[in-house]
Amino acid sequence: MKKKSAVLLVLSVLVIGILSYIGAFGLNVGDYRVKSFSQMLSKGLDLQGGVSVVEEIQGKADNTAIEKTIDLINLRINKLGVSETAVSKEGNNKIRIDVPGKFDKDEVINLIGKTGKLTFKDPNGGIILTGDDVKDASASISQETQKPIINLELKPAGTKKFAAATQKFLGQKITIYMDDQKITDPTVDVAITNGQAIIEGSASLEEAKNRADIIKSGALPVKLKVVQSQIVGASLGADALPKSIFAAEIAIGLIFIFMLLVYRIPGLMANIALVLFIVLVLFIFVTIKATLTLSGIAGLILTIGMAVDANVLIFERFKEELKLGKPVRSAFEAGFHRAMSSIVDSNVTTIITGCVLYALGIGQVKGFALTLVIGVITSMFTAIIVSKHLISWAINIGLINKASHFGVNLRGDNNA
Repeated sequence: MKKKSAVLLVLSVLVIGILSYIGAFGLNVGDYRVKSFSQMLSKGLDLQGGVSVVEEIQGKADNTAIEKTIDLINLRINKLGVSETAVSKEGNNKIRIDVPGKFDKDEVINLIGKTGKLTFKDPNGGIILTGDDVKDASASISQETQKPIINLELKPAGTKKFAAATQKFLGQKITIYMDDQKITDPTVDVAITNGQAIIEGSASLEEAKNRADIIKSGALPVKLKVVQSQIVGASLGADALPKSIFAAEIAIGLIFIFMLLVYRIPGLMANIALVLFIVLVLFIFVTIKATLTLSGIAGLILTIGMAVDANVLIFERFKEELKLGKPVRSAFEAGFHRAMSSIVDSNVTTIITGCVLYALGIGQVKGFALTLVIGVITSMFTAIIVSKHLISWAINIGLINKASHFGVNLRGDNNA
């Protein structure tokens, strides 16, 4: 038991240490590069500047039309090469578009407001089909060639027009345009009479999917009018981001010192769990492709404090049990059990609050709420699971075996 606990404790600390190092500095393994969190996290408009536009929907539109409009705007903006674009509904009839790192306001507004005319043109520039003739478009990997393809399905009217065109222009190119932008120009290999075509030539499945989405998108289902537009300078983020990071470093450092001074060795175990908490939260942000904003950083710092708060509750319960004269192991089990209800109640109410904020809030409020919920759930895991096991292993190997190791001064220490 003692040997097993020692091995598990050492391995856990090593794994957490390695993950922390990779997260902070990245890692080179041969030709493969594991990026650090700072390189992988997408930064919001307030951190790197960009263009912010609010469009008002003209006339009436149902939720389906609005959601489709948001999806199409996302497709159009992403053609600028900006992957961190945030397009969201604001109020009942407005759509906000935040484009980080892009400072040409007119280009963004022009791209959003385009009608989105899809056309299939023959080699002479004549229009064969329009977006109204397209029923569906999707991407997949060809079972025969193992290369990415676009599966095109046409409506009955489009099927007839396309059949005539593919018979006429056999061996020639038919070019597909969205407005004036060429999407793809496949060569006609065979006459297509059933309204189901396969378009080859995409470099990757992702490219094929993007092309298929654009072909399927067509025009915006609602008319939009710009009611607000502004350029957000990068100077705000350049000044605020370093200060926010510095504040977070000071806060974390003070927490580490406090836990060590007040709770001694258990405090050290809690600090190790806190490091894992930070790594896990940032990893989740990268995984879900969350955009980091100033409000998100504030939420992260807040959840770090809440993660420590759970450990403080547990340790104070430990102290109470030790002062009653219980051995360390018994005090550990009883204190942990007594602290659970308080931890769960406080965290669940915070999660509910965060969910309400996310559901009803807009813009940066959503970012703060998302960070808060992710942080609280992760903090419960590190406090209830990770800290408990680290301390349990430390008790098993004798690293914690008397009340003074918890910062409790008794006349006679009770060993485990």
